[in-house]
Amino acid sequence: LKHLENLMAKNQQDIDYLESVLVAIKQAESLSELDEIIEELEKENYLKEHGKRQKQQQRSEPRRFISSDGLEIMVGRNNRQNDILTLKQARGHDLWLHAKDIPGTHVIIKLPPSVTSINDIPDKSLEEAANLAAYFSKAQESSKVPVHYTFRANVRKPGGARPGMVIYDNYWTIMANPYEARL
Repeated sequence: LKHLENLMAKNQQDIDYLESVLVAIKQAESLSELDEIIEELEKENYLKEHGKRQKQQQRSEPRRFISSDGLEIMVGRNNRQNDILTLKQARGHDLWLHAKDIPGTHVIIKLPPSVTSINDIPDKSLEEAANLAAYFSKAQESSKVPVHYTFRANVRKPGGARPGMVIYDNYWTIMANPYEARL
């Protein structure tokens, strides 16, 4: 029974990971983005490597938006970018957002160092970033999507976790409308 429970947990992790890959495939806007996803699947042993592919000269960059309040919002395009954006580019005091329990992208609001409290974050920027997190997720067609947000310092990657998979604590939840992200 214990062995089966462990297998079921591993299978659920595989399902969650592959659903996040599917979201990235559906939202890919170029062949280079699809190549990055194929490369990720090869590294994770979901696809066999088909010979040596030419190394890409130019990797895709996260989507960038400017909020109504003038804050930069960055949105990952795939699991590799989610890791880089969240774990390498974001600073500890930046805000991290992700659709709750739904495969999707990591969203970062780049905050100025003067922001020391969650109360200092402009509501409009938070809403816009949450809408983007909902829009670039599997729940894109929903009208209300719960989005968790926390400071980047509260996000970490467990040892051995797949690309894009993180854990976090000390978070808040906002209800987002992905349709508004299209405006």
